[in-house]
Amino acid sequence: MNNSDAKVIKTGVKIVIQSGVLKHIQTSIVLSVNTLVMELHDLRKNYGKDAIPEEYLPADPFDWFGDWLRHALLVTVHEANAMVLSTVSGNGQPSSRIVLLKQFDENGFLFFTNYESRKGIQLSSNPAAALLFFWPELERQVRIEGIIIKADAAVSDEYFLSRPMESQVSAVVSPQSQVIPTHKYLVQMHREFSSSHSEGKFSRPENWGGYLLSPHLFEFWQGRSNRLHDRILFELINQEWKRCRLAP
Repeated sequence: MNNSDAKVIKTGVKIVIQSGVLKHIQTSIVLSVNTLVMELHDLRKNYGKDAIPEEYLPADPFDWFGDWLRHALLVTVHEANAMVLSTVSGNGQPSSRIVLLKQFDENGFLFFTNYESRKGIQLSSNPAAALLFFWPELERQVRIEGIIIKADAAVSDEYFLSRPMESQVSAVVSPQSQVIPTHKYLVQMHREFSSSHSEGKFSRPENWGGYLLSPHLFEFWQGRSNRLHDRILFELINQEWKRCRLAP
């Protein structure tokens, strides 16, 4: 191979020189992918850290969630308040992302975001949503389904002002879910706004605030041996929580 025939190309695995050995490298990549698939097939974990016995079935799902969340915090689960939020667009397309739980009580589960983000737009046309907490250290999951409404402005104002200055600025300048040219562009916007508001006196933007999910369904999942997991379902029926056990 002479220099005129050589070309550097990039693959998802490595940088190689295009030549007669390219076919061999492509074959190696395919073999590597196949090996990865085989390894995924063999990934298994037999759960057994805890159980949900019949004699321990709390009547109130909020109390139960609080107990499990406190346990997750005590054993230092990584970001125990992180939850998957799933929303659905007007044409039925679901999407999910991680958000952080900031408060919960009998009224629901509170988180904060940009109202003009993708999730905000989806929630404006379809307020039905789902939350998922996964605490692998405890081999536990909690699924929650319900309807989302915007939090009161006073709640959003109070939380916004409690955030670090840098986070407040980010909420103001970031056009969440919109196309931007580069990350440098975003950093520059942050720097310019911070410079022009060096005293830190500015209000919460109207397009940023809280959402509250009011639940009508909880499912508590505890990993068990031989895939015979515990699943306890709560459904709100006629303003009363009904409880049952589900097969895994």
